[in-house]
Amino acid sequence: MAAGLRRPLPLLALALLALTLVGCKQPAPPGFERVSLGGRTYILEVVADNESRTLGLGGRTELDEDKGMLFVFPDSTKRHFVMRDCLIDIDIIYLDADARIVAMHQMVAEPPRGEDETDFEYNDRLKRYSSRFDSQLVIELAGGQLDHLSLEDGQRVDLDVKRLRSLAK
Repeated sequence: MAAGLRRPLPLLALALLALTLVGCKQPAPPGFERVSLGGRTYILEVVADNESRTLGLGGRTELDEDKGMLFVFPDSTKRHFVMRDCLIDIDIIYLDADARIVAMHQMVAEPPRGEDETDFEYNDRLKRYSSRFDSQLVIELAGGQLDHLSLEDGQRVDLDVKRLRSLAK
């Protein structure tokens, strides 16, 4: 009978371990950052070089509600984003060097560049969305997400700013 009582203990230990692991915060895949905003968790693709920052979400036809992009810049300055080649609406959150919100906008997709439109004319007609203050990090989410989040200017977003800055090129 003693041997029979010992058999369930390893199973019980495994079950408890499994329950513990389910509750653990899973790390984001390489090249991505897990971020909590207004009680929701997002997986953000980190873009930290000029080429990927310039492309951004341009050309994408969809973006899951729990996904987005995190732009990391090597410096903190006033920034302007436009909807160049963007086919979907995007919500944008500008963060300063300490990851505090300095501006938020709901950006609407614009008509694509016309056949007779030069690059200059196309870029010139795009609406500019300003950070208003110096910004070093920028988060882009699927359009309409800001409607569901209780975010305020000055609010800090929990990011490892020092590590992210080390990625910027």
